[in-house]
Amino acid sequence: MNFLALRTLAANRARLCTRLTVFCVALLAGAPLYGQSDLTPTGQGTVSYGPPSVAVQDNADLPMENPYLGGVPTGKATSTALQLSLQDAVTRGLRQNLGGLLSSDALSGAQGERWRALSALLPSLTTGTSFAVRQNDLKAIIGIDVPGHPPVIGPFGVFDTRAYLDQSVFNWESIERARFSAAQTKSAQYSYKDARELVVVVVVSNYLLVIADESQVESALAQRDTAKVLFDQTADQKQAGLAAAVDVLRSNVELQAREQRLILARNNLAKQKRVLARAIGLPAGQTFEITTKVAYEPLATPTLDEALAQAYSSRPDYKSVIEQVRSAELQKKAASAERYPTLSAVADYGSIGTNFASNHGTVDATAELRFPIFQGGRIHGDNVVADSALARAKQRLEDLRASIDQQVRDAFLDLQDTAQEVSVENNAVQLATQTLQQSRDRFASGVTDNIEVVQAQESLADANDAYIASLYRYNIAKISMARSIGVAESNYALYLKGQ
Repeated sequence: MNFLALRTLAANRARLCTRLTVFCVALLAGAPLYGQSDLTPTGQGTVSYGPPSVAVQDNADLPMENPYLGGVPTGKATSTALQLSLQDAVTRGLRQNLGGLLSSDALSGAQGERWRALSALLPSLTTGTSFAVRQNDLKAIIGIDVPGHPPVIGPFGVFDTRAYLDQSVFNWESIERARFSAAQTKSAQYSYKDARELVVVVVVSNYLLVIADESQVESALAQRDTAKVLFDQTADQKQAGLAAAVDVLRSNVELQAREQRLILARNNLAKQKRVLARAIGLPAGQTFEITTKVAYEPLATPTLDEALAQAYSSRPDYKSVIEQVRSAELQKKAASAERYPTLSAVADYGSIGTNFASNHGTVDATAELRFPIFQGGRIHGDNVVADSALARAKQRLEDLRASIDQQVRDAFLDLQDTAQEVSVENNAVQLATQTLQQSRDRFASGVTDNIEVVQAQESLADANDAYIASLYRYNIAKISMARSIGVAESNYALYLKGQ
């Protein structure tokens, strides 16, 4: 019976599985979005909300763990449990989630590359001061002996201090590469915004998993208490001669099965809390209690055409790829501009003499015009590479556009399906509750044995698990809709409230 109870629990909790679309290019590397998940070939994550034996996977097959599952802890753990609201969790995640921090670092790197590209257009000014002792052989330097002068001059001192100025007057390649780096920086900015969207999706989804786990614990606790009442009632009837010993044994086995479910539910809750704590960067070992309850609230959605239009205008990942296409076009122009002549000015001014006290000013100014004639095929190679990068960027853009269309349509289907499912499962819970009450009344009246009551308890447990699963999936569908149109960070709370 214990084995059957555990198998039933696994089957019931498997109903909480949901397919969450991975919307960000950063997650296409193959890492799962949640702690207990697998990745399908289509790039969608299947979250297994079941026992650890069902959800465990071999991490050796993954090149690295998804950074959005991790966080950078701050502070020290306290003995007092932290009261954590959904808004607090999202705020901490946006500040401490590893994926968001890495994306911020990538943005800083793109900005640094931008300054490198600009440096080719900005003037370069340096200074240098030196003092040297020299001895020269005139014939070695000028090729002849100078009559009346010794063949070797020196040793003598040379003091030199001057400033050097280098300015590009015209270099179209450098101009195009500066524009290319500007587009790359803008793409990195949109990527950072998209990373924040993903952080919100990860944090909210894991917070909802904690809520679902808490609901499972509450349901398991209520079922355990009901089984305890049945056991006590059967034992009393046995003493009164109104029930057989097998009825007491059956109710006791049911009670033990409910105890096992409660233990497993609490264990799953504790593990899911650690997943959430890590994603938002809580100190190791910090306990917390969630304070936000998310009830069923119907969501008023825009039309499909309106949602698609908003997605193409709002999705930061789409804007990022558009900028990547633009940067690839500028890279192509920069490669073509390598064939153009360049004009630069170089000047230096300083003071030179035999020592610090005896010196005089000197100046040297040069304008340099360069024409590339033969570069050994380098320019042709740069153009081929640029053409390839541009083709890849355009292909990624078209693929992402089609992917967004699919994601928005899938989000609409999920919302409709899960909303109906919540309604059906809620009715099932009410019917199962009434059935259990009637079965208990019939057993108390001696009309039937407790087999009917045990079966009614199982039905109610299944109905409760299914309702918890459907509510979780519906709330996840709301977050998926917000993510699919690019408003997860700004509107996640409104979407959960049905606004």
